[in-house]
Amino acid sequence: MRLRVEFTTEPFDLDEAPAHALVARQVIEAAELDAVDVGPFGNTAEGGGDAVLTAVDALLRRTLEAGATRISLQVNVVGEDTE
Repeated sequence: MRLRVEFTTEPFDLDEAPAHALVARQVIEAAELDAVDVGPFGNTAEGGGDAVLTAVDALLRRTLEAGATRISLQVNVVGEDTE
């Protein structure tokens, strides 16, 4: 199946990206995902189910280690994986 994850990490800092936000970007951009959109107030990534779930696991672990105090995420099934 194909999944889409939308997530934010907190606390926010509008002046400078906090360490946890930079880690989140690194994790998602390094993952084997098809579509990634990283922004200041929310992030979206899409790909095969295993790739998304692996990325979410790394995202949760690494952003918490980097100082995130809250991570909000939503995962949606968006179709069948064609591979």
